[in-house]
Amino acid sequence: MRSVAVFLASATLAHADEPPDSSRLSHLVHQDCGSCHGLTLKGGLGPDIRPEALSHYDAEILADVVLDGIPGTAMPPWRPSMSEAEARWIAEYLLTGYAP
Repeated sequence: MRSVAVFLASATLAHADEPPDSSRLSHLVHQDCGSCHGLTLKGGLGPDIRPEALSHYDAEILADVVLDGIPGTAMPPWRPSMSEAEARWIAEYLLTGYAP
């Protein structure tokens, strides 16, 4: 959870008219998400979040999970520190394995 706090402390929200910063978000996925889901995203404290493991999600639902977390689990809500466009970028990235 420490990395979440570090990200929250240093986060700057994207403005609605700015495209998501793919370099920063890719780093976030592999470092911050990877701190729980494993640096290779194959699972750890949290489950596997590679494309084949998430194929049952659509991007909108997955973005909501990123934004709102999963109550009762270690998955935190990221809404306080990222825009909906950034969460959508992350969802597409996780579903495809590539930057949208």
